[in-house]
Amino acid sequence: MGRQETAVSISVVIADDQEMVRTGFRLILEGHDDISVIGEAPDGVQAVEMVRRLRPDVCLMDIRMPKLDGLEATRRLRQAPGNVADDTKIVIVTTFDLDEYVYGALRAGANGFLVKNSGPRLLIEAVHAAAAGDSLISPSVTVRLLEHLSPPQHAEKAAAAAQRLSPQEHKIVRLVARGHTNNEIAEQLTLSLSTVKTHLSRIQDKLPARNRVEIAAWAWERGVVS
Repeated sequence: MGRQETAVSISVVIADDQEMVRTGFRLILEGHDDISVIGEAPDGVQAVEMVRRLRPDVCLMDIRMPKLDGLEATRRLRQAPGNVADDTKIVIVTTFDLDEYVYGALRAGANGFLVKNSGPRLLIEAVHAAAAGDSLISPSVTVRLLEHLSPPQHAEKAAAAAQRLSPQEHKIVRLVARGHTNNEIAEQLTLSLSTVKTHLSRIQDKLPARNRVEIAAWAWERGVVS
């Protein structure tokens, strides 16, 4: 019996040079009725071409690939004038021994990152979060990576940065930097989900930052998170 039609289907392109990884990701993702894998790319050049042509909702982008690495592929997709792939959310797939690349991934325009051995549940969560514009930043990775890659700056700079934000926005920035989702932030601060999203939009305008991942990077750079 075929798959039932669903109201919303998230289209995904998987870019990874290992066929076993692509196959494994596809099997996990397509076990969910609201996710459809529409393409696989074995290298960065094909990944860029495929995302531009198919315009998926989400692209899972490996870092180390032949011809063009995932960071440069992400950068090209984000910097092209009149980019048709602007709506595609890019989630960088990394491993713990590639920590040094993650900060570059965020600056290249990635919407989030996922540790390759995180397991099926987190993979599904990452795709759903990215498609919803609420990109997953794994708490187990966020603190370790961003703290390591972006050493906190002096207290004076942190104080100056804090003046841009309201007290409530400051709390939200810290929670985002710690890897909390919008729902978790709403629960902790006793706010509605829509209020959290409004605050995040204002925070992005004030910093400026393109997404919650850049908010997290900004917070660690300036020592806002202790």
